[in-house]
Amino acid sequence: MSENSVKRSHGVHVVHSGSQQAAPLLLIHGSGASGACWAPMVPALAERHHVVAIDLPGLGHSAPVTSYEIPDQAARVAEMIDSLDLGPLTVVGHSSGGYVATSLAEQRPDLVTAMTLISTGPRMAALLPQPALIRALSGPPLGRLTWALRSDKLIRKGINATCARPVELPDDLIADLRGLPYRDFVEVLRCNGEYISYRSVPERLTILDVPLLVIFGAADPRWDPASAQEYAVVPGARIEMLPGIGHIAPLEAPEAAAKLVLEFTA
Repeated sequence: MSENSVKRSHGVHVVHSGSQQAAPLLLIHGSGASGACWAPMVPALAERHHVVAIDLPGLGHSAPVTSYEIPDQAARVAEMIDSLDLGPLTVVGHSSGGYVATSLAEQRPDLVTAMTLISTGPRMAALLPQPALIRALSGPPLGRLTWALRSDKLIRKGINATCARPVELPDDLIADLRGLPYRDFVEVLRCNGEYISYRSVPERLTILDVPLLVIFGAADPRWDPASAQEYAVVPGARIEMLPGIGHIAPLEAPEAAAKLVLEFTA
């Protein structure tokens, strides 16, 4: 398979990088984003893995869906893995992508050999008061209007509000976010909250026999960095904190994040 080949399976947009003879590594992005958020990490990961970066159903270049419920998203991802004969594999989820990864392991433990969660909030109580721009984009009373008026500059500013320092953002990621309808973005957030309100991620993972690496930015402004320690209840879990890094380690510290993932998969 050539590097950066693109396919769509069961409506899921898939970008393959690296050799298909290498161990598969599935990358799942967070809320309202797309697989483009992984771009800075992919070259290092693809040196040792068959990297599979997806756009979650209904997002990015994937086909529209009628449900953003986390179990439904995970079921679609499982169908994609089966159709491309990719499993079993290691799954890496960023932010709410970790919820899809967890649900995938709950539904299909045969497909998930190990899991890395990057900046994945463990439960709703760990959510910090959000920056003003994030509140304006995602909630009442100005959410719909702000979203309708958003520009590339505003989107970049909104993403950077979740980082500990300004970062260079892939143009593809901005374009994918610009194409997402407001009602879909709000529904994604609602479904994420519902999933972890019913049962926390650490609680879900304690009953699964899946090796776990947790990576958290020590300066995350979205989720309380101290909440990363809640994953310590998962037997054998490895928790790594990145000093001076905010919520989006794949963009803020791609080299450090990739190194930790590669050490874990080795």
